[in-house]
Amino acid sequence: MSAKRVNLIERDERARVTSLLDGYATRWSLDLVGRAIRNGECPPDLAFDRFLHPDHRAVSQQHWTPVLVAMRAAAWFEQHGARTVIDIGSGAGKFCVVAGLASACQYLGLEQRPGLVAAARELAAGFGVSGRVRFVEGRLAESQHLHADAYYLYNPFGENLFGPDDFIDQEVELSKERHARDVEATQRLLRRAPSGTLVVTYNGLGGPLPFGYVELACDRETRNELRLWRKREPPAA
Repeated sequence: MSAKRVNLIERDERARVTSLLDGYATRWSLDLVGRAIRNGECPPDLAFDRFLHPDHRAVSQQHWTPVLVAMRAAAWFEQHGARTVIDIGSGAGKFCVVAGLASACQYLGLEQRPGLVAAARELAAGFGVSGRVRFVEGRLAESQHLHADAYYLYNPFGENLFGPDDFIDQEVELSKERHARDVEATQRLLRRAPSGTLVVTYNGLGGPLPFGYVELACDRETRNELRLWRKREPPAA
């Protein structure tokens, strides 16, 4: 069989599988997805992503937190007593909305792209969590005044190291220099955070956490490593 014929068969098979998955996902209404997450059940990402803007849905697998990861992070935050959580680089709002459905914490998403902030607010309103899930536009270097009991980081500055084909869009500065500045700004924020502050990283931060953060848990069953950290008390003088 020719390589061309094999490629055509593979393309048709991918199209068939995609069609079947899309058909399955459409069975999940917004209410059904929301109730499942509130009840501790994990709907498929395809089902949740149906309620994202089409452009944001197309990049979900690479850029947004999977539903399962958001639910496990939310459980950790509640288990360890967090009441307020900041998601740095909140994108289309998927993490904050899922975590808001899965827990009683207050979530704030910080995002630099105004279009994503607007879309995230619509998503939170659609799922009925706007009272506990908010989004603000801004860059971390300009938002050092924001403080919370806990922070969520899904390698938030990794896009700076991607090639142009993997960018979300071309609307913001993306460079290795920007990556270094934002990682350092995050480390500065965490250094100033009080003892007891929780941090959850998914696929890391892009650099090491500051001295004093102790790992409490690590989940390697997710696509990337999910880790929970807490800032310990400083040693007695």
